[in-house]
Amino acid sequence: MNKTIQSIILLVCAILVASCQPVPDQTISEAGLAEVYADHFLIGTALNSLQAEGKDTAALKLVSKHFNSIVAENCMKSEVLQPKEGVFDFTLSDQLVELGTAQKAFIVGHTLVWHSQTPDWIFVNENAEAVVRDTLIQRMKTHIQTVVGRYKGRVHGWDVLNEALNEDGSLRESKWYTIIGPEYIELAFQYTHEADPEAELYYNDYNMYKPEKRDGALRMIKNLRAKGLKVHAIGMQAHYGLGMDVFNDIEASIQAFSAEGLQTMITELDVSVLPFPTEEITAEISQTYANKAEFNPYLQTLPDSIQNELANYYSQLFKLYIKHGDKVSRVTFWGVNDSQSWRNYWPIAGRTDYPLLFDRHSDAKPAFNAVIKLAQAE
Repeated sequence: MNKTIQSIILLVCAILVASCQPVPDQTISEAGLAEVYADHFLIGTALNSLQAEGKDTAALKLVSKHFNSIVAENCMKSEVLQPKEGVFDFTLSDQLVELGTAQKAFIVGHTLVWHSQTPDWIFVNENAEAVVRDTLIQRMKTHIQTVVGRYKGRVHGWDVLNEALNEDGSLRESKWYTIIGPEYIELAFQYTHEADPEAELYYNDYNMYKPEKRDGALRMIKNLRAKGLKVHAIGMQAHYGLGMDVFNDIEASIQAFSAEGLQTMITELDVSVLPFPTEEITAEISQTYANKAEFNPYLQTLPDSIQNELANYYSQLFKLYIKHGDKVSRVTFWGVNDSQSWRNYWPIAGRTDYPLLFDRHSDAKPAFNAVIKLAQAE
């Protein structure tokens, strides 16, 4: 046998052997998130207006395959639902609820009472002066009972109250607080329960891994329960960033909430790969900063090294969620893919971030594969 023929045979053999090797780790799994996590917790995502309307078909294919819970990113906030007193617009929210119902998803309403994205008219009278206490209470009651009543039996849980705490655990002095007083919190939960006694009721906030804020939430909920009001779960917003070593604190919060008989829902999950412009990392929507090149380093693509960091970070998070699967009822990502994420415009507008499991083309990223493999290994 001459050397040329021998070389060809060896090459063919090498190709055949290679074709029989296991699929390498970087190959993206075809499994669905909701399916592989069915024994652990619900997997949710937030839908934007185009998705609620059925126009973003690429994203909706992901929703159908990977998520068994949905929440509105913006279209169920009061500035959208009731832009003027007594004038309700349920166009988008109806479409979202219909979509979720068709997919047999667990639907979450977000959010009924919040200091932000609330129309100005709610807090003022015809002279643009602050309304009196009784007027604001009646406006809150009307809004909650109209919205919750419309979706009774179809929306399964409500973020009744959003971000009512300061970082030290004290009550935020929002207009709800300053006009009504701290009683506005119990009234919000009372009116929601009256409108739909079967719906789950939640308190939702960011930085709930911090001990002071965790303790403030527990004080608030103990007070509500002492008055006979229902609170079913805490929503721990999960707006994190690479390098944030908060895993022990997250675990401590999950355990503390469970000790009080509360389920934990991981809400608004995303992991920014971009530098945060201040050492005080929050999810306070009013924060804004100027866009500089140093804060926007990945304009075109994300380097493999950062993709791996993101995958590792998500792995650490989901190892923790799986460990406490008896205490965690839902994990909801804040967006379907990277193009949708609010991290592209907060806290700096015009950046290119990569915080979710699916990229701008709705293709799965290595972080997706890492999360899938954790559940498959159980």
